[in-house]
Amino acid sequence: GDGSMFLEKFVENPRHIEVQIIGDKYGNHVHLFERDCSVQRRHQKIVEIAPAPLITEEMRDNICGDAVALARASAYENAGTCEFLVDQDGHHYFIEMNARLQVEHTVTEEI
Repeated sequence: GDGSMFLEKFVENPRHIEVQIIGDKYGNHVHLFERDCSVQRRHQKIVEIAPAPLITEEMRDNICGDAVALARASAYENAGTCEFLVDQDGHHYFIEMNARLQVEHTVTEEI
């Protein structure tokens, strides 16, 4: 193929959901559930809510499971955050992984 073009799916009115994960050198990986970071101004998060409202148990299981699967597949060893967009139909799409604790970690600790 031609690597000069990159296409992304357009997600209308998405929710920005993050999942905190932790992995160790023994291959253990867990998630610390999700938080909703959709309230933003100029691409900066203003309000974070945990657990994420509007997320069903099935959606929570799927998105948290995918975050753990990503960490496991990459043999991740550290605390990190997997970020996803969730569309109006409840489908989630991976955005990126931050390989560090984020300032939002305290929101996760509270739950």
